[in-house]
Amino acid sequence: MSAACRAPRSQNRSARSRRSRLPLLAAGAAAAALTLTACGSGGTSGGSGKTNFVTGSDGIATVKKGDRHDAPKLDGETLDGDKLALADFKDKVVVVNVWGSWCPPCRAEAPSFAKVAKDTKPKGVEFLGINARDPEKGPAIAFEKDKGVPYPSLYDPMGKLMLRFPRGTLNPNFIPSTLVIDREGKIAARSQQPLSEEKLRKMIDPLIAEK
Repeated sequence: MSAACRAPRSQNRSARSRRSRLPLLAAGAAAAALTLTACGSGGTSGGSGKTNFVTGSDGIATVKKGDRHDAPKLDGETLDGDKLALADFKDKVVVVNVWGSWCPPCRAEAPSFAKVAKDTKPKGVEFLGINARDPEKGPAIAFEKDKGVPYPSLYDPMGKLMLRFPRGTLNPNFIPSTLVIDREGKIAARSQQPLSEEKLRKMIDPLIAEK
């Protein structure tokens, strides 16, 4: 049975209710981290558009070079307070990872992303995070520091950046999600599940090799 987690809410609960839920929440979080189950984050679905994705048995979806769609304009403020845009990574292969500090599978996959980001940067690959639905920056900044994340993340507390992607490309209900954008700025691969180091490299390596 898959587990799902939700973004933090401001709803008040009684102390008694919180105490009764703590064991269940702890058990659910541990199970989610171990099984790398995607977190549900709420929001509206990206729908089903003609995106030309072909999904393999490993859950990774790819698009042939001639059938790819342009990535959307992504820009905003990073967790560090800097201005950043996807367009800043022109002629690079860009890995876009949507994550939240509240999501156990995001914590589980983060070390692999940090390692692969460092290994592939000399090969012309850049990583860009989208920190989604964290009400405050503090937990997200602590997450990056704890996991040694070496790349920037756009701060997207309302999940609006996810809705910029072409219909059917990225489902806001699935966090973590990862997209890989080729050197021409087109969406080439997608995963709507947490990724191991092996699967992440499997998404990136063919695009590094493209001429």
